[in-house]
Amino acid sequence: MADTLPCFHCSEPVPADNGIVPDPSKPDRAFCCHGCKAVFETIHQEGLDGFYEFRTAAAVTPRTLSGSDLERLRELDHPVAQESFASPVKGGMEAQLLIGGITCAACIWLLENHLARYPGVESFAINHTTQRARLVWSPDKNRLSDLLIAIHELGYTASPYQADEAEMTLKAENRSAIVRLLVAGIGTMQSMMLAVPLYFEMISEVTPEFIELFRWFSLLVATPVVAYSARPFFTNAIRDLRARHFTMDVPVATAIGLAYVASAWVTLFGGEEVYFESVCMFTFFLSLGRYIETRARYRAGLTGKALGNYQPRIATLIQGQETRVIPAHQLKAGDRIRVKPGETLAVDGTIVQGRSTLNEAALTGEYLPESHEPGDEIFAGSINGESPLEVEVSRTGNRTRLSGILRILDRVQSEKPRVALMADRIAGVFVSRVLIIAPLVWVGWWLAGADNAFDITLSVLVVTCPCALSLATPTALTSATLTLRKLGFLPTRGHTLETLGEIDTVVFDKTGTLTEGRLHLLETQPYGNLTEQQALAVAAGLEHHSEHPISQVFADRASETVTNVRNHLGEGLSGVWQGQPVAIGHRDFIADQTGIRPPELQESHGIDLWLAVDGRVEACFLIDDRIRAEAGDAIRTLQSRNIETVMLSGDRSGHVDRVARELGIDKAVGGASPEDKLAHLQAMAADNRKIMMVGDGLNDLPSMAGAAVSVAMGSATDLTQLRADAILLSGNLSLLVKAIDASRATRRIIRQNMMWALGYNLLALPLAAAGLVPPWLAAIGMSASSLVVVLNALRLSHDGTKGAKAHSSEARFQGQHEASPTGG
Repeated sequence: MADTLPCFHCSEPVPADNGIVPDPSKPDRAFCCHGCKAVFETIHQEGLDGFYEFRTAAAVTPRTLSGSDLERLRELDHPVAQESFASPVKGGMEAQLLIGGITCAACIWLLENHLARYPGVESFAINHTTQRARLVWSPDKNRLSDLLIAIHELGYTASPYQADEAEMTLKAENRSAIVRLLVAGIGTMQSMMLAVPLYFEMISEVTPEFIELFRWFSLLVATPVVAYSARPFFTNAIRDLRARHFTMDVPVATAIGLAYVASAWVTLFGGEEVYFESVCMFTFFLSLGRYIETRARYRAGLTGKALGNYQPRIATLIQGQETRVIPAHQLKAGDRIRVKPGETLAVDGTIVQGRSTLNEAALTGEYLPESHEPGDEIFAGSINGESPLEVEVSRTGNRTRLSGILRILDRVQSEKPRVALMADRIAGVFVSRVLIIAPLVWVGWWLAGADNAFDITLSVLVVTCPCALSLATPTALTSATLTLRKLGFLPTRGHTLETLGEIDTVVFDKTGTLTEGRLHLLETQPYGNLTEQQALAVAAGLEHHSEHPISQVFADRASETVTNVRNHLGEGLSGVWQGQPVAIGHRDFIADQTGIRPPELQESHGIDLWLAVDGRVEACFLIDDRIRAEAGDAIRTLQSRNIETVMLSGDRSGHVDRVARELGIDKAVGGASPEDKLAHLQAMAADNRKIMMVGDGLNDLPSMAGAAVSVAMGSATDLTQLRADAILLSGNLSLLVKAIDASRATRRIIRQNMMWALGYNLLALPLAAAGLVPPWLAAIGMSASSLVVVLNALRLSHDGTKGAKAHSSEARFQGQHEASPTGG
């Protein structure tokens, strides 16, 4: 018997005679410590031995928790400690955890099944990509610390999820993907430089020694590509084979591995052809696809910075006549806090003292601040505009309405089904057949006494290498993605392009989506002695003393000097101009200031702002958000494609109906909360509608996550963009139609590529098996097949080039026009 054996649980070397064996009938099964033995016995007793069969990496060695570790975990049972990562749900409490030590899918299977056996655990699910877990348990039946200790006892770690830690993990994964891509790219260039001259006989009178040198150098170049860049493919393929489930990684790893081994064999022992350049090229293209996927996940991740922008970490607590700044998580219901102008509210509560306007765009999506007074309920994420407020706390931490929106978002996203690519299924079946046929071909020719049985088998393996089959989908998706990026439409999820072509309903938010999301001066109506320009100058002089969003309408205009300006909160401004009293504000305010009620307007939408000078009504300014110039054409084009258009808005004004009428939208709903929007989308989805949701506010996140495809405007909040399936960078709604068209064209190209790849392989396989295709011709055929697929996919970028250039020129013209002093 060997002096050492690998630990059955963690694979650490252990003396064979250490006596730590669970079963005397299996003396070759040793453990490095009692911890590994205890974990094995736990797994064995629970009937979870399948973990050892399907794992692709050694398990971590469990460590004994120290007294301080146990104390730290026990602290998490306190309700105050749980406020930052847990919240009440149906069935008990829900906690977001970050799990450490996971190496493969078997680890997740073990943890989920092990924890499910504990009393009070309603559900426990782990996301392999982010290693983030969602635990729902009943505190009455089990303590959270006991469940976390159970995870630690298996050799893994569990801690409350912190967005910053998740972001660091994604960054590390992104860096690794870049390095793998660079290694594969450099290897591809170097190997092609060595192979192309020999393929096309660019170098005449090449001696065998020179060819051998080229082969050895190619082997040197290809080895790090296979060992490092292609490592994820091999790791995943081994996992899939153990699980007896073929995914795309199985044909990829098979193609790379067999081509490399065959080429190394020829280099070491002699032969006709080597295929190192094909190995490097294939690895590079697949690594590029994986990098794009990794980058999309990184961008889609919820960063700590984005979360911090909407959930302040500190608050000003009022204690008698004094105030002090404390961490926001220490606040509790009944506390009173002071919110200064410009500060973001950290809790939900009720105004006790003070009047001010609050920007609630984070919750409602509406840009125009709302006036609030004592007794009004206000919510976390709202930004105080003008005056200090004293607020009584009602809900904190994960119980605020803002946290509820983010929680809905996470839950809806976790319910999204994964879209499996057709190429993965076909390639899995195809490769399994090839792996059976290739050995049979070799046996047949060997029994026939053929000297070139290996070469024929190699031709079968190379000519049927699923390069074209594997490239059929990612090349088309990459080409279409790059084209849409040039146009200003940025997909951020792998499924976006595939799903866009199935859309039959487009749901729009109003403010910032169908409209520009900012106030404009639409018209000035003089009523007295002042000219239009004089009235605008006096109004600008008054508004320069205000921080209200309305003041931005006059910010860039020439102004008169107005003194003694007074801000009448929620009503208007008053002051003195050239010794005369002046005032600007809404109709009732001007009536109070002058004693004269401004005339009624025949038709008015948005805001009518009145200017009075020395007791006379001098002008009316019509202010409103403006519908995007291209919105009408975009709506009509969508409808011409039999796509229904719907508008869901949090706005409660008649502006919703007016915008819907002007644009000809099929259905419009106003006054919709984030929960209402999600309910509307779920109702439509129940009718088998494929929905695209287009929005720009944090309040749109739950409904965007509930749609088949979510699109964020380029002006949307960072958090909204991070969570969307695509970003409309230019804000041009007409690109939605082009994106749908591109998706349908991409699906058509993918089908063509798949038909070509399958047709080529089905035709080439019998020819190669019959010995009619030498290895060099098999390599050319494989490369040519891949080239056809790539060139066909590039048609997607060629079709969009003109559109991209035209759009770019139009954008430059518009930018110059808006920048011009005379531009309207």
